[in-house]
Amino acid sequence: MNRERLASSAKGGDAEAFLTLVQELKSSMYRTARAMLANDEDCADALQETILKAYRAVGGLKEPAFFKTWLYRILINECTTILRRRSKLSLPGELPEKVEVSAEYRQIELREAVDRLKEPLRLAVVLVYMEDMKIAEAARVLGVSEGTVKMRLKRSRSQLKSWLEAPEEGERYRETAKY
Repeated sequence: MNRERLASSAKGGDAEAFLTLVQELKSSMYRTARAMLANDEDCADALQETILKAYRAVGGLKEPAFFKTWLYRILINECTTILRRRSKLSLPGELPEKVEVSAEYRQIELREAVDRLKEPLRLAVVLVYMEDMKIAEAARVLGVSEGTVKMRLKRSRSQLKSWLEAPEEGERYRETAKY
């Protein structure tokens, strides 16, 4: 059964259809939550709340063809709520960890580099390249224009390239000479 039919059935109250859709999207939802939260416990909380909220609201789904987009929007909102809650819990006077650009960036894998991108850029990369969404679909999920998604992807690629590129011979020599 295709996703649109399952979404129509779920909208009509079929719990099994809803569970089938969630099972199908569970691992990609986890990857998206992980990209935003970087903490397994928070990811689990975000997924649980997303599924619960989606189940309660599935009857109000306007267009079954956009079930995935709708579900991702709920997930991203939930992750944002957790991030806000987390920032309120941080101690006053505590400074956020500073990210330094160093030679270590040249050694990290692509996934680790993606995790270091700022949230808007990271979400665009995760949705388009890792979750295989079309730019238009990612734009709907993120609530921005297609042009904004394209711009974020371009900036992400540029940032990733600068982090992951091998240093040129002269740079390598200068870095070793510092030590």
